[in-house]
Amino acid sequence: MKIVALKETFPGEKRVPLVPASVDKLVKNGAEIAVESGIGQTCRFTDDDYKKAGASVENDRNALISSADMVLRLRKPPIEEIDIMKKGAFHVSYLDPFNEKELVDKFASAGIEAVSLEMIPRSTIAQKMDVLSSQANLAGYVTVILAAEKLDIIFPMMTTPSGTIKPARVFIIGVGVAGLQAIATAKRLGARVEAFDTRPVVEEQVKSLGAKFVKIDLGETGQTKDGYAKALTPEQIKMQQAGMAKSCALADVVITTAQLFGRPAPRIVTADMIKQMRPGSVIVDMAVETGGNVEGSELDKVVDVGGVSIIGMGNLPGHVAIPASQMYSSNLTNFISHFWDKEAKTFAPKLDDDLMKGCLITHDGQIFSETYKSIVK
Repeated sequence: MKIVALKETFPGEKRVPLVPASVDKLVKNGAEIAVESGIGQTCRFTDDDYKKAGASVENDRNALISSADMVLRLRKPPIEEIDIMKKGAFHVSYLDPFNEKELVDKFASAGIEAVSLEMIPRSTIAQKMDVLSSQANLAGYVTVILAAEKLDIIFPMMTTPSGTIKPARVFIIGVGVAGLQAIATAKRLGARVEAFDTRPVVEEQVKSLGAKFVKIDLGETGQTKDGYAKALTPEQIKMQQAGMAKSCALADVVITTAQLFGRPAPRIVTADMIKQMRPGSVIVDMAVETGGNVEGSELDKVVDVGGVSIIGMGNLPGHVAIPASQMYSSNLTNFISHFWDKEAKTFAPKLDDDLMKGCLITHDGQIFSETYKSIVK
């Protein structure tokens, strides 16, 4: 089976889908690996590194795509490249399927087996394949680094001959994978950290990292079977905003991480809340790519609102492209290996497997995912 990994073409994307260490593992399982020349240059991997790991390196992108039994990417593909693929081939990457109906329909009509990695179910066996968690972990780290660089005070408390410098106050909204890493990073830098989440169950995790959990009575809340926070009612959102306003006003840094898979991000921090914050404070909106948690945030910009800096940088994992690529590539390799037939030396997924039922969007010229069909009409 020929597995092809391609250079990313999305503007500014430095991450790569497959690193040499993963090539080595797949080749040892019997896979034939071919990569596009220059695929690893943004992450310090040379073509020779890929060759030494067992991959062939080719220059003709279209020829690579047309010869592949499986195409590996990080971002979703340009729609015109789907026509180049041979019928029955697998395409594995992020797909954002709920917002990409035209792309999904194209995969189906072309007879491509399209796998959306962000739809891999959150289960114990799938943890090593969970691209959302691995990339969110790094994104949480990056939010704190961006805030620390922009803030005009230091994070840690310092006792000096000139007196004691108080620690910065950091307030983190949303305690998923990214939020927990943001808490841990801010604490390592010496900040005083508070955090809030609509799921009371995460309070223990927040406290275990040395942060204070801010309690706001919103009535009945909870999480989905996959561990995501359930969407709040409009009334609950207003109660949440009122409860968080005090913590935002006291904070030097506010980091928002609330995102809803397949839907626009909830608006959490309003203009009125920003007005109560001190000039010089910093807000990092991690959800800016999906609509934003913060009123006034703009994608890939730092906006000044009354002296408060709102950072809306997209592709946060891409700021640390090397570990992000290593983690993504490992997730991808674990996914392929889970369904790999070593004797036949091929990718042989079982359609009744819960993992495959969760992430396989198109199969045999049809829409396969029941989740997708139930949401996208």
